[in-house]
Amino acid sequence: MNNLEFNKRKYEEILIRLGNHSVLAIIALIGIGSATRVMEAGLACPDWPLCYGSLWPSTHFNLRVFLEWFHRLDAFLVGILILTEFILSLIWRQYLPAYLSRKYSLLLFLVILQGSLGALTVINMLDSFTVMGHLFIAFLLLITSIFINQKLINQSVNASLKWWRILLTIPLILTLIQSLIGVRLSSTWSAHLCLSFKQNCLILDSHKLFAIPLTISIIAIIFISFFRENLFMNNWKYLISILLLLMTQIILGVLSLKTNLNQPLIIVSHELIASILIASLSTLIFDVSYTHLKDQSTNNNLLIGLS
Repeated sequence: MNNLEFNKRKYEEILIRLGNHSVLAIIALIGIGSATRVMEAGLACPDWPLCYGSLWPSTHFNLRVFLEWFHRLDAFLVGILILTEFILSLIWRQYLPAYLSRKYSLLLFLVILQGSLGALTVINMLDSFTVMGHLFIAFLLLITSIFINQKLINQSVNASLKWWRILLTIPLILTLIQSLIGVRLSSTWSAHLCLSFKQNCLILDSHKLFAIPLTISIIAIIFISFFRENLFMNNWKYLISILLLLMTQIILGVLSLKTNLNQPLIIVSHELIASILIASLSTLIFDVSYTHLKDQSTNNNLLIGLS
């Protein structure tokens, strides 16, 4: 192995590991953001980006202030990780694929957009559509981070399996839509109005309705994988994980309604599982380990873009 190839592999490995941490941090960010919303802590810090004019508002700390402060801290760490990846891709550009710095610049733009929406969320007093946009950008960050990581891990793509990726995109889109409807549901108190007074039930009914095609699409994908190109054997960990996540998501959704959305832990877990499901589907879409074009020993150590 010559020096150029050695440096290329070394730098790619560093970026992959940073990307792994970014994926974890984004999933945590979504979970903490959900907890912040459920606990009605979104306005616990009345200013932005500081909290009560301080980086460490120790004199104002309670559970709600801590959640909002920690949510902002995690968002800051995500931004630092992605900025580091972008800077390193520029410094090492002669050893790395030409597209990489452009992909990281897109991630950096999404981080800036996410921070701007976070500020608007506070300024607009938790406007429902701003909250939805805030979550949507977080999901885009997650999907794009996984895409870049998988692109680094698997440099070759089998074009004959494009149909498989298109098929997997269906439950991914349905999960995104259902999650956004869920945020609309909680941020407008529609669930409480529907369950308690039978008013504004359209959003709740839509949220439940999307669970049907989502379930069918995931079951169909697993069924089809048994009959085409050893897809199930080469991806059984992903596929079984997605099925288990779906079942857990349905159970949590039922429990949320049974408890009249009064159990924060259930609601936060519901959204956290949704983000992991999105991460798993994204990894399966962008992963090409089943094409045997890369060393399987590398890919076997990766799940949802993590090592």
